[in-house]
Amino acid sequence: VQLQASGGGLVQTGDSLRLSCAASGRTFSNNAMGWFRQAPGKEREFVATIGWRGGYILYADSMKGRLTISRDNAKNTVDLQMNSLKFEDTAVYYCAAARGSVGSSDPSGYNYWGQGTLVTVSS
Repeated sequence: VQLQASGGGLVQTGDSLRLSCAASGRTFSNNAMGWFRQAPGKEREFVATIGWRGGYILYADSMKGRLTISRDNAKNTVDLQMNSLKFEDTAVYYCAAARGSVGSSDPSGYNYWGQGTLVTVSS
């Protein structure tokens, strides 16, 4: 089972990025999916989650209004559109599959993790 995150890169403040996570080895159509991030020297923090059928979407307060999470169960993918990026959004972004059909902001609720994709926002 593998979750492959992609789409990270070096951007400037105010730019947009679209991260994508592709799952292989099994389907996660019955599981919520989420995105977390970890900045250098900081703990991993919640970014967004989406329920198994695309409902129950939750965003981190720090990024609310700048994010759109979506999923395509037929393709076994989940995307994260990030707009108006700020310097403090610089981090490694991880996608994860939840244990159940509804996700949460608690990382312990996720049992599959991707390797992460680095997002660097220059000021």
